[in-house]
Amino acid sequence: MPTGVLPDHTISRMIADGVISSGTPILSAQIQPASLDLRLSGTAYRVRASFLAGRGRTVKDRIAEFGMHEIDLRPGAVLEKGCVYLVPLGERLALPDGIAAVANAKSSTGRLDLLTRTITDGGTEFDRVAPGYNGPLYAEICPRSFSVLVRPGMRLNQIRFKRGNAVLTDAELAALHAKSALVAEGDPVIDQGLGFSVDLKPASGTLVGYRAKPHAGLIDLDRIGGYDPADFWEELHSTDGRLILDPGAFYILVSREAVHIPPDCAAEMAPYLAMVGEFRVHYAGFFDPGFGHAEAGGAGSRGVLEVRCHEAPFVLEHGQIVGRLVYERMAARPDRLYGAGIASNYQGQGLKLAKHFR
Repeated sequence: MPTGVLPDHTISRMIADGVISSGTPILSAQIQPASLDLRLSGTAYRVRASFLAGRGRTVKDRIAEFGMHEIDLRPGAVLEKGCVYLVPLGERLALPDGIAAVANAKSSTGRLDLLTRTITDGGTEFDRVAPGYNGPLYAEICPRSFSVLVRPGMRLNQIRFKRGNAVLTDAELAALHAKSALVAEGDPVIDQGLGFSVDLKPASGTLVGYRAKPHAGLIDLDRIGGYDPADFWEELHSTDGRLILDPGAFYILVSREAVHIPPDCAAEMAPYLAMVGEFRVHYAGFFDPGFGHAEAGGAGSRGVLEVRCHEAPFVLEHGQIVGRLVYERMAARPDRLYGAGIASNYQGQGLKLAKHFR
């Protein structure tokens, strides 16, 4: 069997074979070109603190240890800003020995600063599922900037399945760029992946990003395009290519590079070196095959950067490297590409808030 990230048609076969199962039918809309969206169940647990199950322990054991109260999500329930919740997911896995999985928050989840991580029984890492894992999946959810209204069936995170090590080396990435132009303009920065830099000198105007307001209202995650950005975000303008980040604040910025994920590859945002500054680029979201691909309506798409500053104010400057895209080869080409007839929200994007805002 070929190594690589497993495509949509293989995920469909895994569902048919019971490798991925659920008490309710898994919807075709959950299957993305190189990942599967995971659904919230009808129950959430407010817990005292974030945790991992640890070797030989189940998540249920830890809920009994750290749980505060149980919440029925069926009528809709508010997850409060600053609190930690654990929600059993609708899907469970029975992975064969040769297949591992990695999970991540969906793009819109990250853009709402909604920290969402997947944990498993016996797990010692967030968002990582070991080969051969047989058991349930749980989402740890911590709203950081806005309280949110959730219901069963909502899809806040997604999972990607892999066989073997398929990460492209820097030499392979350079060769792929020569063939397929991974960035629309200029020479790419290739160092353990494709470097992402921040755009603080837009081609028109002075708007460079948004900062979350600290005391905003509630967001119903089912209301698409229903909110005025001004009620939740402060516009950020720059005329000198600089932006001073405030400690604890959350920002939406955009990459200078318009990137391209060819149909035979997938990618994942990874953090850049911690030594470059007092901030972290949140690495929520996978980049599916076809993101920014011309034949799928992309012709290069910017990467939206979800940035949180740490202990000290920090000056971010135009063109500064803040993250990297790690490319992996697909085990096979998917039947559908990102953006090509699957209602993808962020194909061809620039600076853009989550889909919930007008």
